[in-house]
Formats: sequence, structure tokens, C-alpha cells
Amino acid sequence: MSRIIVLIGAPGAGKGTQARLLQSFLGVPQISTGDMFREMKTGASPLAREVQSIMDAGGLVSDEVTFRMVQERTSREDCSGSYVLDGFPRTPVQAKMLEQLAQDQGKQIEAVLIDVPFDQLEKRLTGRRSCPVCGEIYNIFSKPPEVEGRCDHHPEARLEHRSDDNPEMVKERLETYQLKTQPLLDYYAATERLRTIEATGTSEEIYQELERTLASNNASV
Repeated sequence: MSRIIVLIGAPGAGKGTQARLLQSFLGVPQISTGDMFREMKTGASPLAREVQSIMDAGGLVSDEVTFRMVQERTSREDCSGSYVLDGFPRTPVQAKMLEQLAQDQGKQIEAVLIDVPFDQLEKRLTGRRSCPVCGEIYNIFSKPPEVEGRCDHHPEARLEHRSDDNPEMVKERLETYQLKTQPLLDYYAATERLRTIEATGTSEEIYQELERTLASNNASV
């Protein structure tokens, strides 16, 4: 049976990177809520216009509307087999909505926690720098550029540091993540569908562990 792979991870854990690697190596589409919202901003469908009106008014997009976005996106041909969800569900309420979608699509759900100790996440986030030209990500602790403050590929570009990647805001973001995400982890653990990957190595090592974890299940990817 095809599956819906739900990737869960704190800011800086690298779940987006792992989702892209699954897409590259296994051909499993990465369905990101961030990508969906960006698509909705320029879309012309009734759902896109509804989302645009909510965001233009400064409102929060409800669980129900977010679910309809996921439902619409995963109804496309590229999601006829297995696919990866990055950013949904975020709460047990959304997880229950996904249960019905999985049933309607004839898929099973498997949740994977990309687990990184918070002290490492703080280093990853506070040390993160990015190139404004090509988007390349560096880290002053673990992946510094060849020339301090400059992109290896675009030396004319000075690397940027996100304003919210400071120690105080990073700590607040991680605490908020832990508070809001624990109920979702408990939800999947209760049904024995939660796998945990210790994600302290390189992205390649983490991906190999992720692929082994997914392969240990008899469902086809």
C-alpha cells in the first residue's frame, strides 16, 4: 500500500532537506505547506482567492481551509502513489483530518520525527547564514564559507543573517515548537506509527537512516 510520510521536526532539524532528498532519490513528491501557501498567493482558483482574502485581512488560515489546500494538492497525479508531507499536520486536530484523507486515498500514514538535541538546534539556527543571490546555506560553526561573510559561489555577496536567528528568539521558537508539537507526537505514538531518527550526523547520513527506517516497513514507497 502507498503511504503518506509525515515528517516532523523542530526549526533547524532539516526535515525540509530530508523531504527533498526523498523526492530526488526515491521519486516521492514533497508536499510542503509553505509551497502551497506561496502558490495560493498567486492562484486564481476559488480556494486561492479565499486564502488570499484571509491573509490580506491579516487573519489566520483555519485548520479546515489548510486541510482543503492539502486535499486539493494531493489529489494531483504526482501524488497517486506515496508522498511526503512537510508542515502538515501540526496538531492532533489536523492529524485526524489527515486520517480521513488517507482513507479516501487508500494510503497508510507513517510519521517520522527528525530528532535533534535542542543545544545543537540552537547552534544550527544562530550560526545560520545564507547567500542572497543563490540561497546557499552556511553555518559559522559547522559549515563556514571559505571567506568569512562571503558566499563561495558569489564572493561579491555578503552573507545574510535572519533577524529571528538570535539566541533569545531561537530559544523561544524551540520552546513553542516543543509545546505545540508534543500532542502530535503523542497522537502518532499512541497508534504505533511514530518512528524517530536521531539526526545528529550529516544530511547524507540522516537520509540513509531515514531510508532504512522507511524500508523496514513492508508498505511500498
